[in-house]
Amino acid sequence: MAPPTIRLYDTLSGAIQTLQPRQGVRVGIYACGPTTYAPIHIGNARPYVVFILLRRYLAALGYEPTLVVNLTDINDKIYAAASAAGTESGAHAEAMIALYRAETGALGLGRPDHEPKATEAIAAIIALIEELIGSGHAYASQGDVYFAVRSFADYGKLSNRDPAEMDQGEERGSDEKKRDPLDFALWKAHKPDEDTWWASPWGRGRPGWHIECSAMAEGLLGTDFEIHAGGIDLAFPHHENEIAQTAAARGVGPARIWMHNGMIETVDEKMSKSIGNVFALGEAIERYGAETVVAFLISGHYRGPLAFSVAALESIAAANERIRDFFRTHPEQDGAARADPRLERARVDFEAALAEDFNTPKALAVIYELIAAANREPIAGAAATLRGLLDLLGLAGLADVDERDAADPAAAALLAERESARAGRNFARADAIRDELAGLGWEVRDLADGPRLVRRA
Repeated sequence: MAPPTIRLYDTLSGAIQTLQPRQGVRVGIYACGPTTYAPIHIGNARPYVVFILLRRYLAALGYEPTLVVNLTDINDKIYAAASAAGTESGAHAEAMIALYRAETGALGLGRPDHEPKATEAIAAIIALIEELIGSGHAYASQGDVYFAVRSFADYGKLSNRDPAEMDQGEERGSDEKKRDPLDFALWKAHKPDEDTWWASPWGRGRPGWHIECSAMAEGLLGTDFEIHAGGIDLAFPHHENEIAQTAAARGVGPARIWMHNGMIETVDEKMSKSIGNVFALGEAIERYGAETVVAFLISGHYRGPLAFSVAALESIAAANERIRDFFRTHPEQDGAARADPRLERARVDFEAALAEDFNTPKALAVIYELIAAANREPIAGAAATLRGLLDLLGLAGLADVDERDAADPAAAALLAERESARAGRNFARADAIRDELAGLGWEVRDLADGPRLVRRA
């Protein structure tokens, strides 16, 4: 039986497109990952969360997705950051990769299927550049190699820009090497202050940024794969250049659908290390928990901007706590629950939301509505259904309240002491113990069957 139809917005065509795998139910997804020169911020984590959850959802439907998220570990920014830190560029990149993996791993969503490094693809990059030179789409100049933009007729269609008005953002001094200011670097000659280089037919050097992804994507997924993903800020020049490189060399573009997530913004600006308005991912997880960060990043539709603020994170944390409260007061029951049309309706609506351009806020709304209905009137099987829906959004941990609320011995002893004080009508002492528990991160809830310690959000 074929999996359900999935429709996704394609930036290249400017329209919703039906996902059409090249082969059976296999779906290749390539998402551009970080340049590893500094710790990532919460904005960098948005594509990681969105596309790893898309892979999870496709797998649940019966597709066989393969997610590739690359690591750019050679770059001008890495040279600069390593120099400032007084370390070697490769060692600096590896340290940032280790931190990135630890922090994204702390989100509890698993890892991509492949996380290739640019430095591991040098041979493939050089081979691809040689083919572009051989076909007349690229040329060598003073140790650099440039892609001839005007040789590719469809250049500019992804970003809907006039090529004559495009600025590639190349470093200073490169224009004198180019035949045309529009051209962009595929290979860069080694500079005296750069501590890493590779031998090539054009001399010592290193790859340009854009050619890395063309080579790595093709190496792991082939060409014309199903989904290429990344932030909308990459549409130009990075993804525009990827399309040109791959299509010029292979006669077909890298991907069928181009998915772009919107930026996280603070005070109407995108979150950016260069602007300095960042909120580190590790800090966010430490302060608010992984589930809050994940829920925040999918609280808006992936294509739109997402407004960041401490208040927004605190609002999400409060919403998550209401979900936990449902599981505290509605424990799952053993045995098969009777069929309830409200549960089936929730599952259908949830799936429809994700199947139509991966609308996670609409899917979250289904969860909130089902919880509200089950709070008004018991619905047999609601807890089990909700756990399954939450898992597809990477939020199943919200249902694990028993594990979360398991008190340490010190807190349990304080609770027992509080109950003894209350029994002796020493309410001042009981209140003092409640405050002491709050300081340790516990809330005391006096329920009908006795007091309970609840981990504070």
